[in-house]
Amino acid sequence: MMNFASNYLKNVIDIASLIDTQLIECLVSDLCDLKEREGRLFFLGVGGSAANCSHAVNDFRKLCDIEAYTPVDNMSELTARTNDDGWSTVFSSWLATSRANENDAIFIFSVGGGDEINNVSLNIVSAIDEAKKRGLKVYGIVGRQGGYTKKLGDIVIVVPTVNPVYVTPHAEAFQAILWHCIVSHPRLQCSPAKWESLMQGAVCS
Repeated sequence: MMNFASNYLKNVIDIASLIDTQLIECLVSDLCDLKEREGRLFFLGVGGSAANCSHAVNDFRKLCDIEAYTPVDNMSELTARTNDDGWSTVFSSWLATSRANENDAIFIFSVGGGDEINNVSLNIVSAIDEAKKRGLKVYGIVGRQGGYTKKLGDIVIVVPTVNPVYVTPHAEAFQAILWHCIVSHPRLQCSPAKWESLMQGAVCS
């Protein structure tokens, strides 16, 4: 028990060393294209990943000037759809109401990526199907084997499993590490974060 923290953080170092950085660069390129065509970016996730979606929306809007949204920011609509229509369709129906189209993309944050066979995160499965039907790109940062998101996604970063006991905290933590890497990329970031702006000027192009 005395070595828990050092072992946990060693897992973090190991995961970071295994991340496919080329996929990050590919994702940045795709997001540059989305921004150029004035497309919207819809973040989808549940549990801790839902909280990450809300944070990511802020960063992509404020730092990268990309129009971004997440259904989890509207509890009234989310719970009304769950109550009236069921949890499995809350994201797909939200995409339909948002008139999501081929200019847009969804970005999945998930530990398992959705699994229709084992009946896990069916709202993510349904959302991916809806997105594909509407011609949207599907991006993701997921854990384990990536699930349905990895299977059907266009660019999906899978957080490597180095310790199966901590799949969830590592996957959700690396969602934050990786999206912060993306919004900090010089090809995407056009506005400085507050503390950085105190040290250097930046102009949005």
